[in-house]
Amino acid sequence: MIMRREILFYSVLIISIFILACNAKDKNPDVLFPEISEPVALTSGPNQHLFASYYGINSWSADQRFVTVLETPIKYRLPTENDPAVLGMVDLQTNEFIPLAETRAWNFQQGCMAHWLRTHPNSQIIYNDFVDGKFVSIIMDVHKKEKIKTIPYPIAAVSPNGKEAISINFSRLRTTRESYGYGGDGQDAKLDVQFPKDEGLFLINLETGQAKLLVSIYDVKNQVPEVPEGGIGYFNHVLFSRDGGRIFWLSRAIPNRNTTSFTVDRNGKNVQLCFPDGWGGSHFDWLSEDELMITGTYLAKENAHILFTIGKQNYRRLGNGILDYDGHGTFSPDGKWMVTDTYPSKELKEQKLYLMDMKTEAILPLGRFVHPTAFRDNGKDAQCDLHPRWSPNGDMIGFNSVTTGDRQVYIINLK
Repeated sequence: MIMRREILFYSVLIISIFILACNAKDKNPDVLFPEISEPVALTSGPNQHLFASYYGINSWSADQRFVTVLETPIKYRLPTENDPAVLGMVDLQTNEFIPLAETRAWNFQQGCMAHWLRTHPNSQIIYNDFVDGKFVSIIMDVHKKEKIKTIPYPIAAVSPNGKEAISINFSRLRTTRESYGYGGDGQDAKLDVQFPKDEGLFLINLETGQAKLLVSIYDVKNQVPEVPEGGIGYFNHVLFSRDGGRIFWLSRAIPNRNTTSFTVDRNGKNVQLCFPDGWGGSHFDWLSEDELMITGTYLAKENAHILFTIGKQNYRRLGNGILDYDGHGTFSPDGKWMVTDTYPSKELKEQKLYLMDMKTEAILPLGRFVHPTAFRDNGKDAQCDLHPRWSPNGDMIGFNSVTTGDRQVYIINLK
């Protein structure tokens, strides 16, 4: 009976999406979804592979020839500092995996936070590592396979200009949100302080390696839900706006994982709450310098993809009711499209990938992918979210998947 209900639900959902897309096209004949290819696997076994950064972060060189990928033999458990992963590139002309370096600061959710640097967009990346007992970030020339510079801080986000980054405490995360932190005590986690004044968002100058504290965890103490005695506040999920003038992040705390969404100007001023109390926040992307999409609890009642303008309360649910869930939404470089995903369904264990036209909010299903329960069974924390991302030209969407029983990297081509 449950299986029949599950099948009926998704049949109705797919039909509804098709009707919505057709209606939107009738209202505006200029709307035309791109031609969508079947998913193409960029990697294969016996090792596991994943994009080397979090969803929404560009994984392609500017010329779109190479994508950054991690390779590991680990399949079903959380990695530690004793489990190096190979950071490499896949050559899209040959499908060859090119090893670059090893990193001991990585996880299945966000990789090693590898970013291509706008200062050298076809040749230089920055990524996190664990060196001599410390978490650091390393700038590398990928074609020479040479490490150019070591920054004494791990990075969580890189400015669009490639000259600055934001650092957070990944050791603190190892306790507060284990699957997003790194093993090895590479930073002082300061777990004995609930709201530390000297920990938070640090702006890192990638040319000098100098750090400036923009917002401390203590600074927002009075703007977040009350944390019980013994609880710990922390920051996670950071992203620069499209021009780099603003920074988004989530302030969270254990044991309840209550969440507050914030933005701050790049100079550390104008800290703003994104939502009213109770709306929380989960996943996110900037549509423009002023417009931000966050998945949150709309009206403190139901999950939704919510678009709004910073400093205003013009909240709008995207997707005409179809996208009322928590997904990893991210916008195409030209802002015309949003791709998002779902978590595995309860019975069929399927993850869905959707493409939405931003003008009409018509939605096109891109595929469904089985997520075997073995990646989450028995306390294992090796969940594989699809975590979609766009290529620089907006003609490819990349994602991770375990649909074959192994974790591999895929792309969908758009024409």
